[in-house]
Amino acid sequence: MWRKRNAFVEWLGQLQASGRYTFTREDAKGEGPDVERKAIWRAQRAGLLIQPRSGFFVIVPAEYRAVGAPPAPWFIDDLMRHREVAYYVGLLSAAALYGVSPQAAQEFQVVVPRAMRPIRAGRLRIRFLMRSDISSAATVERPTPTGKMVVSTPEQTALDLMQYPHAAGGWDNVASVLADLAQQFDPEVLARTADKAAHPRPIQRLGHLLDVVHAEASARALADWVAPRALPYVPFEPSAPSAGVPRDQRWHLILNRAFEVE
Repeated sequence: MWRKRNAFVEWLGQLQASGRYTFTREDAKGEGPDVERKAIWRAQRAGLLIQPRSGFFVIVPAEYRAVGAPPAPWFIDDLMRHREVAYYVGLLSAAALYGVSPQAAQEFQVVVPRAMRPIRAGRLRIRFLMRSDISSAATVERPTPTGKMVVSTPEQTALDLMQYPHAAGGWDNVASVLADLAQQFDPEVLARTADKAAHPRPIQRLGHLLDVVHAEASARALADWVAPRALPYVPFEPSAPSAGVPRDQRWHLILNRAFEVE
C-alpha cells in the first residue's frame, strides 16, 4: 500500500510538471481503486489536494499550501467545464483583472446561469452569482498561468455592478470602481452591450453614475440609447424613500441616493 501511495504522489507530480493542476476521479482510476479511495483522501489530509466539487480535484503546489489552495484562476475554467456550466468571471474580480480594485473583494466572483453553492478551501472563497441570460453577456477569454478563463468585458462588468451592488461593497464602492473602469470603455461597445441587457434599470443607473464620475463620452452613448425609449421614472435605490427627492430627466431616475467617490 505504501508503494501505491508513493505512486499516486508521483503521478500528481507528473501532472503538475506537465502544467496540469486538476483531475477528476475518473482520471485517478488509472492508479487502481485502492489508490483512488485512500491515497486521494490522504493527499487531501496532507494539503496536497483540494476537492472543490465532488469528483473534481485541484493540486495545491508547495507555494500555496500555507493558504490552502491555489488561486481560483488556476482551475475555474476546468471546474466549470467539468460541471458543464456556462460561466464568466465578473464584478469586482473582473474589475481587478482590468487593474481596478479600490476595495478588493475577499472572494472570487463568478457569474453562472443557476444557483451554485460557494466554494471554500483555506483562504480561497469563490462566490457564484446567478444570471439566467448568461449567453447574452459580453465576454472575452483571458490567459491564466494554467490555461484560460472567461471574463466579462469592462462594459459588461459595469452593467453587472449595477445589478449586484450588494456583492460589490455597496454603491459608494461601485461608483469608485466605475470611476477607473470607465476609462477603459469603448462608447460604441457600451451601447451594443446595453442593447442586450434584459432590463433598462441597470442602464439608467449606469448612465447617472457615468455623469457622476465625469465619463462624458460613455454617458452620451447611453443617453442616446435611453432617449428614444419611453422609460418610467424609477428610484435609483429601491429600498430608500423617494418622495420629494430630485429627478434626473436624462436617465428617468428618482435620485434618492447620493455618492461618495474615492
